[in-house]
Amino acid sequence: QVELVESGGGSVQAGDSLRLSCTGVGRTFSTFQMGWFRQAPGGEREFVALIAWYDGNTYYGDSVKGRFTISRSDAENTVYLQMNSLKPEDTAVYYCAATRRLTQNPLAYDYWGQGTHVTVSS
Repeated sequence: QVELVESGGGSVQAGDSLRLSCTGVGRTFSTFQMGWFRQAPGGEREFVALIAWYDGNTYYGDSVKGRFTISRSDAENTVYLQMNSLKPEDTAVYYCAATRRLTQNPLAYDYWGQGTHVTVSS
């Protein structure tokens, strides 16, 4: 069974940091673009970050630029999202996902994790 397993979510105060992890199980994701998305209660799924497999280029949503950093370890089949200077508006369920295409469109992603909750209190 192929799946992505996220971890690292939790409840923090504004200004704190968290690091999310997403590990692939059942296949290697070294030739996939890996992305992070988030969905707040009542909201749509929002693009957060993407890392390309072939050159390691990274892309970020405007709301997280300068605060979040995506990285990957192909040896560990894992992608990370380092989140600094967290704000209450970052509160959401965070999902990692994998796609063959270089895109921010969630519809193009083939594999999804189950999500991990992040709550930021003011």
